[in-house]
Amino acid sequence: MRINKYLSGCGLCSRREADRLVEKGCVTVNGRQAAAGMQVEASDHVCVNGREVHLEEQKVYLRFYKPRGIVCTSDRDEKNNLTDFLDYPKRITYAGRLDKESEGLLLLTDDGELIDRMMRARNCHEKEYEVSVDRKIKDSFLEIMKKGIYLEELGVTTRPCQAVRTGEKSFRIILTQGLNRQIRRMCEAEGYHVCTLKRVRVVNLTLDGLRPGEYRELTEAELQKLQETVKRQEIKHG
Repeated sequence: MRINKYLSGCGLCSRREADRLVEKGCVTVNGRQAAAGMQVEASDHVCVNGREVHLEEQKVYLRFYKPRGIVCTSDRDEKNNLTDFLDYPKRITYAGRLDKESEGLLLLTDDGELIDRMMRARNCHEKEYEVSVDRKIKDSFLEIMKKGIYLEELGVTTRPCQAVRTGEKSFRIILTQGLNRQIRRMCEAEGYHVCTLKRVRVVNLTLDGLRPGEYRELTEAELQKLQETVKRQEIKHG
């Protein structure tokens, strides 16, 4: 693999930062100064500022289309649990659950640090949903949704969000928080009942190319953009 990918895989820095280290002459491979773009093997001796570094165990990052009826839990006593449904050979978990009757995108990973960073409410990571309800949507309902709704059972007012009508009884909404059954509670507070709810995006990840029950590994570009966005939001919201 390329030297910058190797250094990034060691958990030291991003690929861009790795390129800068190479340019500064801080990196050697088998005792010789590294060059930008050079290829290295796992068996090579790579040092940064004289200290040898090693590849970390490869992490798993998946986009998964959770079908309705599957429960986001690793409890195998729970019928239709996520662990049994996936039958994945490595222990992975999700960043942001979906309730049993909802469907859509889950990020599945064994990268606990990334999950923790994404789940910190103050970082305001976007999650986008398609929702249908049991009756015609009033313009006033969407305006109330966008401004924030007080949820008495949780004792909180939801953050301002984006919401747009997509049909007589359907809308699309973008949230930056993840309260328990938030969209269903928001709708119920205004007298609407959710019929279908599908999450179509988490940060930069979408359902594109997936059918219910399918998963795909994140591409390098998807993962890099996700990590960069998470880092940028951390800096922005401190």
